[in-house]
Amino acid sequence: MASGKTVTVERVGSPIRRPDVQEKTLIGLGLTRRGRRRTLKDTPEVRGMIAKVQHLIRVVEGE
Repeated sequence: MASGKTVTVERVGSPIRRPDVQEKTLIGLGLTRRGRRRTLKDTPEVRGMIAKVQHLIRVVEGE
């Protein structure tokens, strides 16, 4: 992936009653509260983290 690409994610779900690793993944992405958005570098590591918590976040298009 190109070094200049980014992906914007928004947290829409809660990690309550989910495995602890999912909450830690959200924190690693910088999504500490519902509704928070972060623009991150589009790397394989970030894509892997997004895949682990895809049910708790939304990838924002057009930003």
